[in-house]
Amino acid sequence: MARREQILERALEHGFDLAGVAPFGPPPDAERFRAWLDAGRHGSMAYLERGRLAALDPRTQWPAGRSLLVVGLGHSRPEVRLADGARVARYAAGRDYHNLMGKRLARLRRSLVADGLCDAGSAFVDATPLLERSHAAAAGLGFASKAANLLHPRFGPWFFLGEIILEVDLEPTPAQVPAGSCGTCTACIDACPTDAITGPGEVDARLCISYATIEHRGLVPHELRERTGDWLFGCDVCSEVCPWGGKAPDLAERFGGTRAPLAEGGEASSAAAILGLPADDGAHRARWAGSPLRRPGRAGLARNAAVALGARPSDGGAAALRTALADDPDPAVRASAFWALVRAHVRDAGVREALDRAARSEPDPSASDDMRTSLERGPA
Repeated sequence: MARREQILERALEHGFDLAGVAPFGPPPDAERFRAWLDAGRHGSMAYLERGRLAALDPRTQWPAGRSLLVVGLGHSRPEVRLADGARVARYAAGRDYHNLMGKRLARLRRSLVADGLCDAGSAFVDATPLLERSHAAAAGLGFASKAANLLHPRFGPWFFLGEIILEVDLEPTPAQVPAGSCGTCTACIDACPTDAITGPGEVDARLCISYATIEHRGLVPHELRERTGDWLFGCDVCSEVCPWGGKAPDLAERFGGTRAPLAEGGEASSAAAILGLPADDGAHRARWAGSPLRRPGRAGLARNAAVALGARPSDGGAAALRTALADDPDPAVRASAFWALVRAHVRDAGVREALDRAARSEPDPSASDDMRTSLERGPA
C-alpha cells in the first residue's frame, strides 16, 4: 500500500491531474468490445481488430505486467472556430497530446525506476491496444458516460489518459470520485448530429464525425457528409452538451494555446485557406508537425475543408472549392468540392459550368460516381 501511494504521489508531482491503479488483466468492458468489433462498428480502423487479443486481455502481449498505472490530464478549453466558422475539436487546437503526455510519462517512469518503486515497464498514450477508458474506470478515475467516454466531476469528459504497465503487484485504487452516473440525462444521444450514439455507452464509429474527419480515408458517405456540418476536424458535440463538463477550467495554455497556422492571420485560419494550401504531403507534415491536424493527411484535411465549406457558404469558399475541383490531385477532394458546390452554390451560372466540365472529365470512377450522386441529391 505504501508503494502504491508513493507511485500515485509521484504521478501527481509530474503534472498529472489524476492517477490510479487498475488490475492488469481483462478490462471490465472486454466482452462489450468484442461484440462491438464483431458487429463491424470500428469501420476501417483495422488496427483495432489487429489488437483484439491484447485489448481483451493485455497479459497476452505484456506477460510480465502485474498492475496498470493510469493517469489523467485535463485539456478543457473554449470552443475553436476558424475565421469562416469551421470548427476544430478543442483538443486539436494546440500541441499533440501524444507528444506532451508521452514525454511526461517517460519522465515519470524514469523517476519511478530510479527510486526503486517499479521496474521499467511500458508507457502508452492512446497508441496501443488497451481499453484505456475501461481500465481508467477500474482505477477509479471516473465513470462511463452514455457517449462512451469517461466523466470526472471537475474535468467532465475533457481529459486525456495515459498508462504505465508496472511489473509489480499493487492493490487497485478505490473509486476516487463520488459515485456518479448520467442518470436519466440523454443530452449526448439527443444532440449527436449523425445518431452515432446508438444506445447508452454504444457508439458506431462508422457514423461518428470524429471518425469520418480523422480516421477515415477517401470519400465520406453522402449520408454522413450531409450531417457533418462545419466540423473540419473531429467533433465535440457530445462533450459540449454534457452537464458534467460545463464548469471545467480553461487549460488551453497547457497545450500551447492555439496552433499558429490556425490562429488569426495564420496560413490555415479558415476552411477556405486550408483547402487552398499546396497539395504537397511533405509540406503538410511540416506545417502540422506536433499538431493533431497532421493525422488525416493532406488530402483528408482538404476533403474535410471542402465538406465544411458546403455547410457554410461564402464567396471565398466558393472560389476555393472551384479551384480544388479543377486542380486538386486527390479524387476524394475533387468529389467533396463538387458536392459542396452543388449543395451551396449550384444556382450560380459559373459554378454550374464548372460542375458540368468536372463531371464530364473526372477520370476516377469512384469520384465520378460520387459526383453523379451529388447532382441527383441536389442542393441543401
